[in-house]
Amino acid sequence: MATKVHMEALSPTMEEGRLLKWLKQEGDPVQEGDVLAEVETDKATMELVARGSGVLRARLLEEGQTAPVGAVIAVIAAPDEDISALLPEGARSAAAAATAPGEASARALPAAEGAPATPGASGGEAPDGRLKASPLARRLAAEAGVELAAVRGSGPGGRIVKRDIEAALRAAPAAAPSAAAPPPYEEVPLSQMRKTIARRLTQSLGPVPHFFLTVEVDMGRALALKDELNRRFADEGARVSVNDVLLKAVASALRRHPEINASWTETGIRRYRAVHLGVAVAVEDGLLTPVLRDADRKGILDISREVRELAARARERKLAPEEYTGSTFSVSNLGMFGIEEFTAVINPPEAAILAVGQVMEKPVAVDGQVVVRPRMRLTLSCDHRVIDGATGARFLATLKAMLEEPLGMLA
Repeated sequence: MATKVHMEALSPTMEEGRLLKWLKQEGDPVQEGDVLAEVETDKATMELVARGSGVLRARLLEEGQTAPVGAVIAVIAAPDEDISALLPEGARSAAAAATAPGEASARALPAAEGAPATPGASGGEAPDGRLKASPLARRLAAEAGVELAAVRGSGPGGRIVKRDIEAALRAAPAAAPSAAAPPPYEEVPLSQMRKTIARRLTQSLGPVPHFFLTVEVDMGRALALKDELNRRFADEGARVSVNDVLLKAVASALRRHPEINASWTETGIRRYRAVHLGVAVAVEDGLLTPVLRDADRKGILDISREVRELAARARERKLAPEEYTGSTFSVSNLGMFGIEEFTAVINPPEAAILAVGQVMEKPVAVDGQVVVRPRMRLTLSCDHRVIDGATGARFLATLKAMLEEPLGMLA
């Protein structure tokens, strides 16, 4: 029995998919579970598998094309099975009439009898071989670039006159039009990821009332902790970053402030028992947010290893759906790009996101003395339906205290 191959929902938020590559050709045998194609979703590149066995009789979507979830993109059936009823209109016959070969699309019309002059015909020569042409005809020919030797004269004795030059110009093939100037821009096609980013963030900025709180943190002790962990666990391949220490502090602060680890619903405010951190990762054509699950229960070394693995799979577009869904709070760090401070757009349905700037050496007053200290700015974007100003401020105060005295996050 024939099996329709549908564009499946390969991620929880997928609405359409772009077929990147067919891995089976028409006529290839197919077993249930075989990978038929690679599909770009809004989050990753996923494999589309066969839900039946037989022969791949028809592929209805070309590589690079997009189809909505549920659309039929191929048919699997027995080799001799009639599948015409399963094919869309226009694909039911492979024997569409083609233009007969060898027929000329257009023919040159013969010159009308009695035409005064045509290019290619010799004429207008004097017995001594010199061309006979009026001064006006010579001037017109020179201006128009017409070869007098190719013009037949219609004047007395075959003399080339004005009308012969004009006739030659009319009969000459039209100059090829100059190529259209390229547009003053490059238009980049929208990937599924970019479409999803645009849709979701538009949904966020529209109905979600954002407000922003910024705090500056002394990172001296946090940096010292990072260096100590890397030194002490070097044999285990430790590569702890500032971001890893920050994520641990964020998770610990969220555990103490569950009102931030929340989301808005029409029936109530949902406060999550687990802390699942979305960690923004820049990829080639957009942004992915892999999820560090139960971050508050993990140590800094475990966070460091897991985040590196998730980021690598994100850049390769190999994340599984459970690795990029279900976050309860997100962190976006642009410090590695030299950004000192920015505001991030909340990732719905979460109630907040933390924007992290660069650690910078700055002069600050300490005990009445000006000293240079490593400082970092953190900006919390809040959904005002869920979080009030004082609530967000208390969370930032706890986070600041944990980063400035890291023992607090380990308690």
